[in-house]
Amino acid sequence: MPWIQMKLNTTGAQAEELGDALIENGAVSVTFQDTHDNPVFEPLPGETRLWGDTDVIGLFDAETEMPDVIAGLEQHPLLGAGFHHKIEQIEDKDWEREWMDNFHPMRFGERLWICPSWRDVPDPNAVNVMLDPGLAFGTGTHPTTALCLAWLDGLDLVGKTVIDFGCGSGILAIAALKLGAAAAIGIDIDPQAIQASRDNAQRNGVSERLSLYLPHQQPDNLSADVVVANILAGPLRELAPLISVLPKNGGHLGLSGVLASQAESVCEAYADTFTLDPVAEKEEWCRITGIRC
Repeated sequence: MPWIQMKLNTTGAQAEELGDALIENGAVSVTFQDTHDNPVFEPLPGETRLWGDTDVIGLFDAETEMPDVIAGLEQHPLLGAGFHHKIEQIEDKDWEREWMDNFHPMRFGERLWICPSWRDVPDPNAVNVMLDPGLAFGTGTHPTTALCLAWLDGLDLVGKTVIDFGCGSGILAIAALKLGAAAAIGIDIDPQAIQASRDNAQRNGVSERLSLYLPHQQPDNLSADVVVANILAGPLRELAPLISVLPKNGGHLGLSGVLASQAESVCEAYADTFTLDPVAEKEEWCRITGIRC
């Protein structure tokens, strides 16, 4: 069915309050959009990061009486009578189907393909990971995931143990297993990620070799030949003492989720423990790799 969208323009300081006002007046959802399309990265936990000029967009059921909504919003101290707004009707879409239609098999490195579980594989003789990410992050379409997949494809993983720290959909751990790793361990703070990883591992026939843990469940003294962490620069810096002890001596470390402008500070957090390689970049993102001294 169609929906009605109301857009208000405001400042970052006022956006959340106006978002609450839209919800109180019948909006079924609210989103914030930068008027100038300037992205902001890495909000702090619990923080909603907004921009200097922000559009607050409320989505209403098509049957909503918008004059009543406007009358209610006019009582808000930040708006008042005759406040500026834009109302338009938008058609509903099967967003899941549209996303599925645009998720195609992708190649990483020399051998590895990531294939949506609902599509045919382009090369049956390649190393194919069949993926349905569900609600978890990680399809290979994001540069950070792509950088990690290409790195794993270039390693000799035969017989090795791999830790995927922040496993999301399980894409990196499963790729490592299909590239020859003997065992993989996935760790994530999100139970939905653990479930998505478990489902994808079963889909790829590697569930018996993949162990999955929430942080408070993980065993003590974990270690691996290869550790990959595709999260964000802030957590990578803060968790450096924890992540640094996971690779064995001589083991490999791969870090991503890092903007090129953040690479130096992340490298500094690991430089005492690892011999670091030159930073690899893709678009505005980068990957940091090294070997534990």
